[in-house]
Amino acid sequence: MGLDERGGFTRQGVRRGMRAALALTLGLSPFGLVVGMTSDGVGLSLAETLLMSGLVFAGTSQLVALQLWADPAPILAASLACLVINLRLAPMGAALAPVLDRTRGIRLWGTLMVLVDNSFALAIAELRAGRRDAGYLFGAGFGMWLNWMAMVAIGHVFGTALRLPAGHPVFFASSAAVLALLVQLWRGRSELQPWILAGAAAVMVQGLGLGAPWPVLAGAFAGAGYGAWRDTRGRRA
Repeated sequence: MGLDERGGFTRQGVRRGMRAALALTLGLSPFGLVVGMTSDGVGLSLAETLLMSGLVFAGTSQLVALQLWADPAPILAASLACLVINLRLAPMGAALAPVLDRTRGIRLWGTLMVLVDNSFALAIAELRAGRRDAGYLFGAGFGMWLNWMAMVAIGHVFGTALRLPAGHPVFFASSAAVLALLVQLWRGRSELQPWILAGAAAVMVQGLGLGAPWPVLAGAFAGAGYGAWRDTRGRRA
C-alpha cells in the first residue's frame, strides 16, 4: 500500500491537486471579479480587499459582509453572518477526517484554511477512489486561492470596465463548475435521496422569504443529516 492510499501529505499530491483545480478555477473567476468590484464599490482599497480575500477566502461570506458594509463597519453583524454561512464547513471537515488524520501542524491548518466546496468535492472523489493524500486537498484549495486572489484584484482595479448586467450568462459559470463536480460524486440512484432532500429544504427556506445564507445552510444540513442517518442505519442492519 502506497502513501497515497494510507494517508499522508506529499508534494506529488499537491501538484495533482493544483492540476485538478485548474479547470474549476475558470468557473470561479466571475465570482472573484464580482467580489473585487463590490469591494471597490463600498470604498475598500486594493490592499484591504486582498487582505480580506486572502484571509477569509469565502465568496458568499465576503459578499454578505460587503452588503452589510457601512460606516462605522458592522463588525459583529458581518461576523455572525459569515459564521452562519460557513457552518457547512464543519460537516465537511468531519467527512475529510480519513484524509487529514495523519496530517499535523502547519500542513493541517494550511489545508483547512484553503478548504472550499469545490476542493472538498474533489477530495471526496479521491477518497472514494481509495486515495487519501492530504497534499491533493491542499493543492486543489491553494490553486483556487491563487486564482481567487488574482480575480479579486482584477475586479477591483478594472471594476468600472468589467461591470456586467445582472443575470449575465457568465455568472452561471461557478454554478456550472459545481454541477460538473457532482458527476464525479455520483454513485448511483441511492445518491438521489439526500440530494433531492437538500434541494427541497433549500427551496422551502427560500420560499419562506429567508435570504442568504439560510437556504444554503438548510440544504447542507438536511442532505448531510439524512445521509449520515441512512449510512448509520445501513451499518447496523
